[in-house]
Amino acid sequence: MELKTRLEGFSKLDNYKIKHESQINSSLGVANKRATYIPIAIKIFTPLEIEFKQSIHTKLLDTLDLSLISGLNNQEARQQIRKVTQRLIDEQAIPLNNQICQQIITEIENDILGLGPIEALLHDPTISDILVNGFDKVYVERFGKLELTLVKFNDNNHLMKIIDRIVTKVGRRIDESSPMVDARLADGSRVNAIIPPLAIDGPSLSIRRFAVIDMALDDLVEKDELTDYMAEFLKAAAQAKVNILISGGTGSGKTTILNAISNFIPNNERIITLEDSAELQLQLPHVLRLETRPANIEGKGEITLRDLVRNALRMRPDRIVIGEVRSGEAFDMLQAMNTGHEGSLTTVHANNARDALARLENMIFMSGMDMPAKAIRKQISSAIHLVIQLTRFEDGSRRVVSICEIEGLEGEVITMSEIFKYTRIGVDAEGRVLGEFCATGVVPKCLGLMKQKGLKVDMKVFVQNLA
Repeated sequence: MELKTRLEGFSKLDNYKIKHESQINSSLGVANKRATYIPIAIKIFTPLEIEFKQSIHTKLLDTLDLSLISGLNNQEARQQIRKVTQRLIDEQAIPLNNQICQQIITEIENDILGLGPIEALLHDPTISDILVNGFDKVYVERFGKLELTLVKFNDNNHLMKIIDRIVTKVGRRIDESSPMVDARLADGSRVNAIIPPLAIDGPSLSIRRFAVIDMALDDLVEKDELTDYMAEFLKAAAQAKVNILISGGTGSGKTTILNAISNFIPNNERIITLEDSAELQLQLPHVLRLETRPANIEGKGEITLRDLVRNALRMRPDRIVIGEVRSGEAFDMLQAMNTGHEGSLTTVHANNARDALARLENMIFMSGMDMPAKAIRKQISSAIHLVIQLTRFEDGSRRVVSICEIEGLEGEVITMSEIFKYTRIGVDAEGRVLGEFCATGVVPKCLGLMKQKGLKVDMKVFVQNLA
């Protein structure tokens, strides 16, 4: 049976389905004071519709000179593609639902200029991660939880074309000789792709979305990620140039709280940020952003985070902010904190404050420094003042579960005092984690530094809901 005849019969069944994600992220509940969120509609194409779309796509490529399209801006290129695609559909004289036709046109646009089927997901502000496990399984993280979407690629070749488009735009390559790549989208979202033979079940694509909402500490308080008295203390810590290490697991909100704390750095300071993949959003007037560079195809030209730290020290920074320490740059960071660059911030992957310090110690050993463990711990204890620990719970909520102050070194052990903590109580009938924040009654030593700088911190914050 001809495709036209089959489509005419199928269109009468009116089997057009749309899935709406109507739940609004709690973070968007804050953002909705400034904007309204419209849920993204995802079209579920039938096999016949997919066949029709592919036939129109093929005709379009035969009709349109894509080399001319490449010289246009994105909006003009999309308009040109829409115009020609609509004409090709009209020539088929198939009475398709107009909604279906428009969606087919949009899909073809996205296949040629965008990221194909996942383009719509990139415009959904509730999605924080897009995880493509082969062409037919696309997951997203929304509200801190993973969910399988209805989005699919045509096949592995279709997915590979999209991956190639992403990596070539940033001057990278991906093939059997180089089957892994890190890249960044135009909006700043981080991308990792891995293909066969390393990815056994087909190409895999992971996109960590670039946060579009600038979260302030007060917003995080409203989301119950910490309390107002904890926020008051962290504001004063940033203003007093206290060195802060932010620790937590993947997706626990480390970058978000780093951005929020940085809002209280005085505007007259020069800040240099160093990252593997730029995602920090410091809302300050004097910020210089630096990013690492991988080696080229010949294995040359790599610029590591450690190289950036060393260079940043020659650029007259008031503070250095490192997106995340992972290796030997930890030693150079501690050196900077100990030699006049107070008020610096960084993050690390760790499950608790004690583990965070142990990870820093291991990173310094990785730097090749031939130092005894006690000397390394002395460096850590004198450089880091506060450790903020974050956790993402199974219900998707994120919370600051501990704020500790490093007091010093006793023997060969770094001593710490917990100032604030979150105690988990249980889970309610809807699966939400229950707990309470409280102060421990410990008055931190850095309070003296805050007072020296003329900052006032109400002593009541250290006895709120006393543990």
